[in-house]
Amino acid sequence: MTALDVSLPVASQPSIEVLSGQAEQAESLGYDRLWLPETWGRDVVTVLSAIAERTTEIGIGSSIAPVYSRSPTLLGQTAATLEELSDGRFRLGVGPSGPQVVEHWHGSSFDRPLRYTRETIAVIKAVLSGEPVEYDGEFFELSGFRLRCDPPTPAPPVDTAGMGPKAVELAGRFADGWHALMLTPDGMRSRLDAFRHGVELGDRDRSNQRVTLSVPCCVDPDLEQARAVVRSHLAFYIGGMGTFYRDALSSQGHEDVASTVYERYNDGDREGAIKAIPTSLLENLAVATTPAQATDALARFRTIDGVDAVAISFPRGATQTQISTTIEELAP
Repeated sequence: MTALDVSLPVASQPSIEVLSGQAEQAESLGYDRLWLPETWGRDVVTVLSAIAERTTEIGIGSSIAPVYSRSPTLLGQTAATLEELSDGRFRLGVGPSGPQVVEHWHGSSFDRPLRYTRETIAVIKAVLSGEPVEYDGEFFELSGFRLRCDPPTPAPPVDTAGMGPKAVELAGRFADGWHALMLTPDGMRSRLDAFRHGVELGDRDRSNQRVTLSVPCCVDPDLEQARAVVRSHLAFYIGGMGTFYRDALSSQGHEDVASTVYERYNDGDREGAIKAIPTSLLENLAVATTPAQATDALARFRTIDGVDAVAISFPRGATQTQISTTIEELAP
């Protein structure tokens, strides 16, 4: 059975206390793992540390810790520390993020993200091995140090996020898992072919890798309200986060919708951008429904062959009530 995870809200929540409460609710309902992305709000490490102290059984992880915001050795140190703090429940997810965040928030150059991510994964794994880190790459040249504390045994898995075929192939070839988002069921199946190709290239054991699909979800007694919240969320990412998500949606056969949403959003017509997302596409990218239909709506993602876990995520504008209701209604 496909596991069910919760990806805690990426949008600003009132407090770490609220996020910890959402984590405790998910644990009490039997979800497998909690993920937390990092954008330009609270940092992922501090929040996961708080959650590790408030939970005892549920897995925790960074669905994406941007590789351009920390050195790879620091990411390795962080993984070792959170693995210790959580008593072996941690899973590290990294990724390049996107040029909007990397260049305009972190002030770094979004230079050759695939190569940069590949080298980052290699260095993290070297750090977690506990052996001296000797690495001679195109971005990093490291020598003379090893992890000063005892390395965790076993080492926490290292996943990577990606959307394009080459990024997904990289995940299959070098990482222990792949985080997918903004993919329709057909788009996911296509990308899984790229993942499997990477697995073959890297001679990896697929049974030891975890593919997690993040799906925006809003369960509300008012169907139109649920759809409105998710549509607004999708329009923001397609139109407001550069060309990254627009291009990903276009590559899945939805170029007309992606271009219209992008153009309207960047012309200042936010309402027009939201309305340009048809219900058929909305239902292929997200769960936006009433409690009575919630389980069936989620099933179309849980039944994709090759998906090991579906992570319930939340639209940017979701209320605390909607978040709590969604966690409860979609529980395992």
